[in-house]
Amino acid sequence: MINRQVYRMPKAGSIKELQLQTEELGPPAADEVCVKVRAIGLNFADIFAMQGLYSATPKGPFIPGLEFAGEIVAVGEQVTEWQVGDRVMGATKFGGYVSHINSHHRYVIPLPNEWSFEEGAGFLVQGLTAYYALTALGDLQQGMSVLIHSAAGGVGILANRICKKYNAYTIGSVGDARKVDFLLQQEGYDQVLVRDNAFYDKLMQALDGRPLRLIMECIGGKILMQGWKAMAPMGRMVVYGNASFSSHGDKPNYPKLIWKYFKRPKIDPLRLPTQNKSLMGFNLIYLYEQTDMMHRMLDQLQALALKPQHVGQVFPFEKMHEAIHLFQQGKTVGKVVVTVGK
Repeated sequence: MINRQVYRMPKAGSIKELQLQTEELGPPAADEVCVKVRAIGLNFADIFAMQGLYSATPKGPFIPGLEFAGEIVAVGEQVTEWQVGDRVMGATKFGGYVSHINSHHRYVIPLPNEWSFEEGAGFLVQGLTAYYALTALGDLQQGMSVLIHSAAGGVGILANRICKKYNAYTIGSVGDARKVDFLLQQEGYDQVLVRDNAFYDKLMQALDGRPLRLIMECIGGKILMQGWKAMAPMGRMVVYGNASFSSHGDKPNYPKLIWKYFKRPKIDPLRLPTQNKSLMGFNLIYLYEQTDMMHRMLDQLQALALKPQHVGQVFPFEKMHEAIHLFQQGKTVGKVVVTVGK
């Protein structure tokens, strides 16, 4: 038995209810490994889950968290490919805000020797999100023009790097002008636009006659509709989030959410054949449950030999609430990571 520390929600609703607890963790099952977690990656799905806005959120008490990196400290009797001491990064269907975790052996992969635990904790969920959206759904092709919203976030940074492997022309969007220089100078975006009242006009100027074939959409509202309008025939919009419904507080502002829900953009499927455009969406939890498919996608993603994730902010485990609060504000660049122990 291991005494582990966990951050547990008694139920979805308010992030204030996230509590640090100590509990016993039994030995790994025959097909599991036990990982001493060294770093935890934060994701917006964590926020939506804790606030009860994510359909996949478990009922009753649950531990948030979808990705981690650490060292294997025990292996189940049927596990042959892992040994104690191996450095790994892993994905989990919740349960990641912990100091130790028992994981099925197929849900961890080797952490590259040159990567830190912090970098590993920012790769799996956001790398898979970006790669699946761009390639499997978006049909990314050489030289394509791609609009990537939340360009300075973990998904946005990796999406741009993937696009550059295809020589794509990438236009990023951000909500904070202070992120523009970083994306242009360090991440190699071709154009970076601040989302404001002139966004559509700026987008058309940035395209300069190029057909917009693919949009990584995670904002919603007017921005979604402006992207849809700008997208060329045969274009694909892939929706993987909706930041316009996020809250900077501990719990959702339900009157505001209801107003946004009724004002949400509506795309008429009867007009799609005439417009020759496609609208798609996905939930990474689905991909998590398709283990063979997930590994195929990971093999293809790793074959691109991307640089490790950009880690913008690191917090110790005991400052989880502070890390979450900063992450909610949308002021961060790259991945926000929480470290556990030494």
